Amino acid sequence: MLDKLKEKNDIEIFSVFDPEFESYGRILDLDTREIIEAAEKFDLPQNVAYMPSTPEFEALPIAETIKNELFGTLPTQIGYCYGHATLLNATEWHTSTEVNIAATDLVIIIGHRWDIKDDKIDSSKFKGFFVPKGTAVEVYATTLHYSPCQVSDAGFRWVVALPEGTNTKIETNVSDNKITAKSKWLLSHAYNE
Repeated sequence: MLDKLKEKNDIEIFSVFDPEFESYGRILDLDTREIIEAAEKFDLPQNVAYMPSTPEFEALPIAETIKNELFGTLPTQIGYCYGHATLLNATEWHTSTEVNIAATDLVIIIGHRWDIKDDKIDSSKFKGFFVPKGTAVEVYATTLHYSPCQVSDAGFRWVVALPEGTNTKIETNVSDNKITAKSKWLLSHAYNE
């Protein structure tokens, strides 16, 4: 699959198992079978949908492992980004690490926060990484990311774990217009503005 992706794309695509991924995140040793089975029960929308918190995921034993071992016992939400996407049209970051599980093969397009200059980033700074189904990764807080891209017409399924409340509605006025949800800073591509 990785060779096919490299042939069909202008952006260079690596594997999350390649050394190039090390400044963006790390591979996690988690048993992902149950959460993938739960993720496969959701119908995929034509576009992209995101649910910050999914009770079906949060009731699984892996939820306690993620909360205790990866978020240091902080209250944690486990949600879902899924659907159909083939490009990066925005990028976001949080004040904490993010734990993700690929419930299908997919590609993430990611960059570094330190490459942002004057609230802009050159898209050539981003790299693509193939994430095989079943792989769990930690994406560091310094990593720019957004919706994954599908590797087939079947779409993608991406489990997303974050500290509780992340990506939910802001209840306070903030002066930074990049803050679009709790602990979510967003830069959008010019054609989305």
